[in-house]
Amino acid sequence: MERPVYDARTMGLRYHAAVCQTSFDAPRQRDEISDRVDRMIEMVEQTVLGYEPFFDVRLLVFPEFAHAVPVHDDVQKLRETLAVEVPNDYLDRYEAVCRKLGCWIQTGTFLERTEEHPDAVFNTSVLVGPTGVELVYRKVNPWIPWEVHASPHDIAPDGDHFPVARTEIGMIGCAICYDWLFPEVTRELAFKGAEILCRVSAYMDPWGATPPMDWWTLFNRARAVENTCYVVAANQGARMDQYPPFSWPGGSMAVDFDGRILAQADPGPGEKVVVAPLDLASLRAARSRRQGHDMRAHHRPEAYRYPHASGLVPDSDEISVESLRQRIQNAKDRLP
Repeated sequence: MERPVYDARTMGLRYHAAVCQTSFDAPRQRDEISDRVDRMIEMVEQTVLGYEPFFDVRLLVFPEFAHAVPVHDDVQKLRETLAVEVPNDYLDRYEAVCRKLGCWIQTGTFLERTEEHPDAVFNTSVLVGPTGVELVYRKVNPWIPWEVHASPHDIAPDGDHFPVARTEIGMIGCAICYDWLFPEVTRELAFKGAEILCRVSAYMDPWGATPPMDWWTLFNRARAVENTCYVVAANQGARMDQYPPFSWPGGSMAVDFDGRILAQADPGPGEKVVVAPLDLASLRAARSRRQGHDMRAHHRPEAYRYPHASGLVPDSDEISVESLRQRIQNAKDRLP
């Protein structure tokens, strides 16, 4: 089906975002990643074209582990079999489709390896737009003890690990899955100006989108409200036999800056795409106008001591499940 090339500059600050829920089998080798990229690009093209008679879809967000799943609990095995460098050829392909369609893609995560850190694997998501990479985010809070990815906090404890991209469709930040249970992560992004928070997740049962433990919905709404941000949250929709040992409940969603659920996929596995309107002009007006319930302006940083308390100590040595267990216990021993 033929269609015109989009000019991203003409679409304004009222547009739609799409959460694109995937359901792939877990790859065992990196040469399987290309097929997943093929399908995700197809989903992007189908979504933008399919909704074109109704509105412009300009931001598309994919879930954690969309490219590769940490099927090993050994860092070197992950580096040898599944990890890739960032940037890479896959990002070139995403850039090409963004340029053609005038959209931005928050990629599902890559298992990232670098020459600089030969004993580490990072869990990394990239925001790609029509002119290339806008930001690279490495998960700061891996789901320990099971995830043996390194946190950038392990490598550079005092580094700046929370980039925010200034784009034609707003200020965009990203955090990955377990990051969202730490309010400091999204607060850091919001205080850097983020207006849209992309959540790239593989959130498993029972902490999914259904009561009585629907943490997925709870934290997405809470983070939107406390930061006066839109949240666009894509969750993994794989079955247990695809990504053992967990089942992945989907429920991908978008939330407005007052915590309203704008759109949500029905809980349950499978590929699903839901779209929701984002109105950056309204968000900016609300941030400017409000005096009440403006938790950014009401923040009292001097009142809090806990950010400087001892917690999980960074460690740049090669990570294992057992070393993580010991670090967690050490942190517990220091708690009051």
